[in-house]
Amino acid sequence: MGTLSASINLPFKPEVIDEGIDWLNNIESSALYRMLPANAKEYVTKSPHLLEYLHMFPVNEFGIPLFFSELKRDLKGMESPNLIYPLNDMTFVHIFPDQNDVRDYYIPIEPSFLHSVADSMPFVERKIVELIDALDEDPVTDEERTLVLKRVIKQAICVLQPGESVESLLKGGTEKKGLKDKIMDLANKDLTAKKPDKVQRNSSATVLPDGRVVLNQQEFASLEYLLIRDKIGMGILKPFLDDHNIEDITCDGVGPIFIEHKIFNGLKSAVEFMTTKEIDDFVIKMAERIKRPLTYRNPIVDATLPQGSRINIVYGTEISKKGSNFTIRQVSEEPASILQLIEWNTTDYLSAAYLWICIEYGMSLFMSGETASGKTTSLNAMTTFIPPENKIVTIEDTPELIVPHKNWSREVSKGKGSGEGEGADVTMFDLLKAALRQRPNQILVGEIRGGEGAVAFGAMQTGHPVMSTFHAATVEKLIQRVCSEPISIPKSHVDNLNLVVIQSAVRRPDGRMVRRMLSINELVGYNPETQGFSFVAMFVWDPVTDTFQWTGKGSSYLLENKIATMLGIPENRRAEIYDEVEKRARILERLHKAGYTGFWDLYFMMTKIKKQGLLKIDVS
Repeated sequence: MGTLSASINLPFKPEVIDEGIDWLNNIESSALYRMLPANAKEYVTKSPHLLEYLHMFPVNEFGIPLFFSELKRDLKGMESPNLIYPLNDMTFVHIFPDQNDVRDYYIPIEPSFLHSVADSMPFVERKIVELIDALDEDPVTDEERTLVLKRVIKQAICVLQPGESVESLLKGGTEKKGLKDKIMDLANKDLTAKKPDKVQRNSSATVLPDGRVVLNQQEFASLEYLLIRDKIGMGILKPFLDDHNIEDITCDGVGPIFIEHKIFNGLKSAVEFMTTKEIDDFVIKMAERIKRPLTYRNPIVDATLPQGSRINIVYGTEISKKGSNFTIRQVSEEPASILQLIEWNTTDYLSAAYLWICIEYGMSLFMSGETASGKTTSLNAMTTFIPPENKIVTIEDTPELIVPHKNWSREVSKGKGSGEGEGADVTMFDLLKAALRQRPNQILVGEIRGGEGAVAFGAMQTGHPVMSTFHAATVEKLIQRVCSEPISIPKSHVDNLNLVVIQSAVRRPDGRMVRRMLSINELVGYNPETQGFSFVAMFVWDPVTDTFQWTGKGSSYLLENKIATMLGIPENRRAEIYDEVEKRARILERLHKAGYTGFWDLYFMMTKIKKQGLLKIDVS
């Protein structure tokens, strides 16, 4: 069981904790506790290590941090943030300003701030090894390993009950001191643990004759958390992976871990790697933990973490001069809905309603843009527009898309070093060919970038709607890429793709980085004489007003010539199709006001609306 760890480098000089006051046992005796707001008092009562952190923090210089139970998007743009928010009952995050850098600090506050646990840890680990060696069972899953580890931790530790003392556990009067010293002398001869450079409340652990370590209840909870975090979980990365406010976690090699935060944008962490060996050892153990081992022959790994986040690891100083590096793309427990995108002004009701009717009636769509422009998030939000009765196949190299439909096949490619045993590679090209035999109503491809693009366009030609993400900043660049190697689509076939949505991360005048659908474009056709493509922008984002203009109203080829024809609308009444877009925009707005903002809630209500016949278009 290797430990996944790094160093903590606090961006301030810790205050020396007054050891004369036993405020960890009686927190109300702490003057700092009495100064805290009500919600902060609740947190420190359940998690005394948070109060210990606050005692270390230079409150007189920087003030008591603000406490937030949850972060709201209106905190964006907050200057010099000094605040704390919880990840769970045991872990908190301190956002601390750096006056000399554009990136503020992200400080995970874990139970490891109880320093006496660090002294006890080596003794507990020794006892746990003895207990595990004696076990007959062989746990396979992380859940089983966690249960076994919790059980042996309880056997390795003697937990003091409230009011109980260490002395009551040791025999005899004059024998007490001698026995304790004897145990400690023996332990210290066998095990020399490097103590952290922090203020210590106890100089050593207390070990009973049977090898059990004596801890109070809070210390036990903290030690159990740390052992499970490091031996079974992802170690020092656990707080980052637990924080749903984080979009990306990046380590460039030696130095701090950087994150992209949904509220506070770019932050640097207090967690950092001091040497290339430290980061190399960390990524090797992390790769082993996810069953994708790194070697000098295969120094790059693309994989998915157990909770679904996407990770890329580059190993070794030969190809990464600052040491190994890794990047993690976080996934949310619940995908963003189209109404949440509207809340964030990524799009608006009318453009969402236009996409709704196009997707419902089988138009193929590429969500295109640069890296980290939110393409996958937007594509996933659009899956609620697919009719609930449809069969859907998703094809990805690392699974990110979440589809709400019950009839959903999720296919994932398998390459070299996938950790799935021997066998031939299964590429996205292979999976896409196989999907065409499964009679899907829609095919969703995580990203088109190679030979699978030709198969995707072939699928469109045969009437299979395809939705995918694509790396291109404009429609013109997208056409250039699909017509060039390695995709190589004949120019005359490009118009099998109906819609291109261009999305980008743009910076607003106030300095905020936001994501916007810059345009929604219909590909109309290819002119062999001029060798040019014609496309019409249906919706365009206006950067001055930060609003979306329906520039293509009255000139939509898809609405008038494809969808209206499918619906049997007479040619002289095809303009009525635009009224349908506005009707659906009003439906989305009403659902939003009624509170159906979540991904699953919205899908349920849209299914209900369709079943009740509210989306039928009157062609009589």
